Amino acid sequence: MIEGVLPALITPFTKDNRVDKDGIRQNIEFLVDGGVSGVVPCGTTGEAATLSIKEHEKVIEYAVEFSSVPVVAGTGSNNTTEALELTKYAQDAGADAVLLITPYYNKPNDSGMLKHFMTIAESVDIPIIIYNVPSRTGINLKPELTAKLAKVSNIVGIKEASGSLDQITRIFELTKGEDFAVLSGDDGLTLPILSIGGTGVISVVANVAPKLVVSMIEAFRNGDREKARELHLTLAPLIRAMFLETNPIPVKKAVELIGLPAGNLRLPLAPISTDNEKKLKAALNDLHLIK
Repeated sequence: MIEGVLPALITPFTKDNRVDKDGIRQNIEFLVDGGVSGVVPCGTTGEAATLSIKEHEKVIEYAVEFSSVPVVAGTGSNNTTEALELTKYAQDAGADAVLLITPYYNKPNDSGMLKHFMTIAESVDIPIIIYNVPSRTGINLKPELTAKLAKVSNIVGIKEASGSLDQITRIFELTKGEDFAVLSGDDGLTLPILSIGGTGVISVVANVAPKLVVSMIEAFRNGDREKARELHLTLAPLIRAMFLETNPIPVKKAVELIGLPAGNLRLPLAPISTDNEKKLKAALNDLHLIK
């Protein structure tokens, strides 16, 4: 459940701006056929910030219904009470684990950060993966705090998107001996993080190229470091294209371009620029992903 490739799912919308239930099914089937280890609905890539609570719950329900691989439901919030309610809902809905982002905007001190995660962990039984992404939240979860949280029985791992291999190395140092997984939260750093002990990636790029990302991780696990390196370099132009603009603007367009359900973006996100769409399309064509 906390190893391999776990795509951070987009949330497809219908023409009238409703959650596209059948679109979620189609996208999950495509990813499962691509060999992914799990799926992650309602994260940043899933536009969770623009989903109502009811929509958030429905997306989790649909993912559980349609997925034959583990579901790690995004249930984070900067409101501890809301995060707890969503986490309890995900547990009751049959999710296999939850992903809890650090409290954005509020910027809690160390004590507040610990209490946020501890309050939720002590109230549920479901496994928890914490999510550190300072560029989106405005706050960095220090390795020392991560190490304290790693001692909690149902906090089983972290999605690390700090972009710092030094920080991630420090997490490994401080959690040595703990049953605690580190997942890459940056597609471009997946291979380096694997090389220092990471177990996999919660991936944006896997929404459109699941087989390639899975093949890279499998090659690494099988000891074929050269093949893993070649696949890393093969994926690099697409990874860059996926982040030409704020995630999930490019990936939703990419999903549409390869013929899967995507739908509109919700405001305040707006469609990708014409120039960047051309670059994205070129990267997809280079990998023969547009049919």
